[in-house]
Amino acid sequence: MRIVRLESLTTEDLRDYLNLTDVSLRRVSEPAGGLYIAESTKVISRAIAAGHRPRSVLTLEKWLPEIEPLVREFDVPVYVGESSLLENLTGFNLHRGALASMHRPPLASVADTVAGAKRIVVLEDIVDHTNVGAIFRSVAGLGADAVLITPRCADPLYRRSVRVSMGTVLQVPWTRLPEWPEGASVLKELGFELAALALSPDAVELQDFAASAPSKVALLLGTEGDGLSTAALTAADTIVTIPMMHGVDSLNVASASAVALYALTARRERP
Repeated sequence: MRIVRLESLTTEDLRDYLNLTDVSLRRVSEPAGGLYIAESTKVISRAIAAGHRPRSVLTLEKWLPEIEPLVREFDVPVYVGESSLLENLTGFNLHRGALASMHRPPLASVADTVAGAKRIVVLEDIVDHTNVGAIFRSVAGLGADAVLITPRCADPLYRRSVRVSMGTVLQVPWTRLPEWPEGASVLKELGFELAALALSPDAVELQDFAASAPSKVALLLGTEGDGLSTAALTAADTIVTIPMMHGVDSLNVASASAVALYALTARRERP
């Protein structure tokens, strides 16, 4: 660890933190560059515990005592600066204490990711990073075993996704499906029954499905607004719906994931 106190923003390595509020830019540059941004000491700690390596850290002086024990063993710069200077760099107030530019680990295969899993979640083209992060938090808290995302789904390691998930995207096994909906056949070959959460006249109500759920279930969740694609619904073994009241037809996808996962895990023996 090397502490570097900043007087200006001319250091080349600070480019990792430049204009982090530009969502479209970060979505393109982070995966391509093999990096992601971890925000807050809690998330940085979870990333390192998951075996991820920092490339550098950016922090305020008052947070340095919390950062030092986390990154002491790494030969990386820890940039320390005044609040106004760092806000000019990142585009926002660094009120969560610190940012770390982390090396993105290679993605595992689908088979390795779901090995031993009984309940998994498939995110089809969900583009809102907040929803992705919230779903990961539900997965972690309610007992699902892994998450698979389609090629066009938002990046779980985008800064906002990681923050909303409270760092659980660094704990839950996940990977990106190379193809979709062709990837549905791979899941069936691995023994999963595909349950699509959607509105349909012939859908099974969630509580009925959960009462006799198969031993291995892949819960399919669709994009905001349009829901699951026709191809995904065709590939599904069962269409499942959450009964609603007062004229409301459906829940936000992140809320729906929490309700469905709770129903599927409610019968499990709890510690």
